[in-house]
Amino acid sequence: MTERLPDRRLLPGGVGSGESGGVGALSRLAFLPGWIVIGVTTLVFLAGVSVPRSYQLVPLAASVVLFGLPHGAIDHLAIPRTRAEPVTPRWLAAVGGLYLVVGGAYAVVWFLAPAVAVGSFILLTWAHWGQGDVYPLVTFGTGHPTGRVTRLLTAATRGALPMLVPLVAFPAEYELVVTTLVELFDPGTAVAVSAAFTPTGRLAVAVALAALVVGTLAVGFRTAGPAGRRSWLLDAGETLALVAFFSTVPPIFAVGLYFCFWHSIRHIVRLLAVDPGAAPALESNRYISALVSFGRDALPLTAASVAILGLWYLVVPGTVAEPLSLVGAYLALIAVLTLPHVVVVAAMDREQRLWTADPPASDRGG
Repeated sequence: MTERLPDRRLLPGGVGSGESGGVGALSRLAFLPGWIVIGVTTLVFLAGVSVPRSYQLVPLAASVVLFGLPHGAIDHLAIPRTRAEPVTPRWLAAVGGLYLVVGGAYAVVWFLAPAVAVGSFILLTWAHWGQGDVYPLVTFGTGHPTGRVTRLLTAATRGALPMLVPLVAFPAEYELVVTTLVELFDPGTAVAVSAAFTPTGRLAVAVALAALVVGTLAVGFRTAGPAGRRSWLLDAGETLALVAFFSTVPPIFAVGLYFCFWHSIRHIVRLLAVDPGAAPALESNRYISALVSFGRDALPLTAASVAILGLWYLVVPGTVAEPLSLVGAYLALIAVLTLPHVVVVAAMDREQRLWTADPPASDRGG
């Protein structure tokens, strides 16, 4: 059997380093799609282009089959592959039970306390999207950030950008999405939610977020040292690009693009790195073949999730008819699926020692 591609935690190089083979392929596949989509979209909106709201929903709707929903559809394979173990019925039962118990409990919260569920979803996404950016930077990038504290700060900052920048830049749009989510489950609590979008609250969020971004980049600059300036520049460049993106692109459109082409692709590449079946394609830079390999693995549970989505639309108490409410109900289901998915990714982080200050040169089974 083909061996897994090497873990990159302590390996030099990365994007633009000129390295070849599977590692370089992973770097390009992880970073370039997001850079292109975020960069081009930011420039288009800075030029004054506007997109009707109905079209802004397209990326989120497309995420049902385009990277978004599928990126979590091989969680049952993720941990055993990370541990270089065979996928056994025990693993399938464990992950299936995790989704049933943890996801089921969170689904109940949506029906009993939707405002709490929405707030939890924002915090959960903040944590997960931040978590999802650290591993690619360390492993497929140039090794930065180093050390547990810097990585935790980077996770907090990266997760905050898609969750908080739109609140400051597009408060009315942000409030519309939150209100839509709450009203799908309990129309009576929507008024209370609006209290979070006052000018004073937005100012406090902006100041706190600016302090977090500046502080994280400053700590990263210090820990990188003179030898790690190039590594730090990758992190800083991405951070500032995301600030510009979420400040200029309407949040519904921005989050949909980010979910598909930034977060999901980076996680998929992480999964490909531990997939022996994808190694030959990545070694020869056959990106489409590698993604097809992932797609085959993800297809069964993606199809099952789509079927669950159809049932979900039937049980949501509110009216699910308009495009925004359809996407809103989908986001609520994504929230339910995200909680157990975060547990799986946290297990991968632990196995690959992401939060250890001085990880080993290669992970288990590498």
